[in-house]
Amino acid sequence: MSEPPSDPPAVTTSGRGRWVAIVTGAISVLIGILYLAMIVVLDSRGPLQPPPPEAMGELPISRTQALAANSAALPAAAAPPG
Repeated sequence: MSEPPSDPPAVTTSGRGRWVAIVTGAISVLIGILYLAMIVVLDSRGPLQPPPPEAMGELPISRTQALAANSAALPAAAAPPG
């Protein structure tokens, strides 16, 4: 007696899923390495400095000019009663 023909092997998606997991894992590791490299480069530049006043559209003035401008903007002191 002959045996009935066997079914063809089922196509499993576990092989494809394994490759997807490997590829996404490699991509995430690559992103992590690039992030760390970027942080090292940015950190090596030193501390951040504030921008110069010219960058904000202001002209540099001396301390005495700044104090005079601030005191002129204050309201006049009221005379004490009496």
